Amino acid sequence: MNDDQLLRYSRHILLTEFGVEGQQALLNARALVIGAGGLGSPAAMYLAAAGVGTIALADNDVVDLTNLQRQVLHATQSVGSPKVESGAASIARLNPEVKVVALKVRLEGEALEREVALANVVLDCSDNFATRHAVNRACVKHRKPLVSGAAIRFDGQLAVFDLRKNDSACYACLFPEDAETEELRCAVTGVFAPLTGMIGTLQAAEALKILTGAGETLAGRLMIVDALKSETRHIRLARDAGCAVCGGH
Repeated sequence: MNDDQLLRYSRHILLTEFGVEGQQALLNARALVIGAGGLGSPAAMYLAAAGVGTIALADNDVVDLTNLQRQVLHATQSVGSPKVESGAASIARLNPEVKVVALKVRLEGEALEREVALANVVLDCSDNFATRHAVNRACVKHRKPLVSGAAIRFDGQLAVFDLRKNDSACYACLFPEDAETEELRCAVTGVFAPLTGMIGTLQAAEALKILTGAGETLAGRLMIVDALKSETRHIRLARDAGCAVCGGH
């Protein structure tokens, strides 16, 4: 690290759990953030502020006026622009040293496989089960740690699936692909703006701990957040030996 980097990241370096080695690990890392909306906005911003060297940001949508209530990566003047371009510009203003790979696509198939394989950690900040399951399958295949978040109305969820470990549960152990699960969308049910910031920021925190080895992650637990009552609770997650996605691994 050069002198400017030592100064910029000095408050991390002062942490015993980080030190110079931990910060250097962040600078060398590549994070894949899928979704540049309510969750992806704070997640990407804190990854960038913390000094993650490369952030691949994937989203095929454009900024809409209704997004601005919670998607803090974007500003009023960004309405109509691709979210990944708006996000890359915001990150550049925050930390110009971070390399942003703007992927203006809905990641799927070979493109998804390629990006997951390149990443050191994957943050699923999407808003639909089809994408979440596709990302999970790719992470299981390439044994990449997955940080999964969700937020709707006043309810949030956060989980870490450290698929580098043989005994780790995967997203499909919790929500099987063939299950009939009701899919709720913000455009229909609404969402409390700070909740997306809470979950997205926690996703960034879990990713930083994974990349540096600091502390203990949420692996093996599901965090449930009730922002209306200011309550959180944790549920233990176990790997399902019969899981259609990770059962054979």
